[in-house]
Amino acid sequence: MAWFRRRPAPGLRHDREAEKADFAHLEHFVQTRRGVEAFLEPRTTVTETTVILIAHDGEWTRRRVPDHNAARVFGNRLGIPVYDIALVGYPQRMRDFNERRKRAAGN
Repeated sequence: MAWFRRRPAPGLRHDREAEKADFAHLEHFVQTRRGVEAFLEPRTTVTETTVILIAHDGEWTRRRVPDHNAARVFGNRLGIPVYDIALVGYPQRMRDFNERRKRAAGN
């Protein structure tokens, strides 16, 4: 029920904004993996806008970005496709990668 929803105190943030280190991490991921594609994730009540990069084998990483436009500029600069996750969904190779990691951790 909306009556019991807590509002954060003014000036108090549960999340932080994108930093240069976030873009540096994303760029390193693109440069060290094959077949990387970017997927934009919308802002939520918990996190700011994020971009998830997914390599050909399903390995992935996620970082904050200032907005969708910044992520598209980033993708264009590095020559990788940028998709809206709300339109295309998460690729199967990412789910397969997560499942392989889960099984490996259980052994």
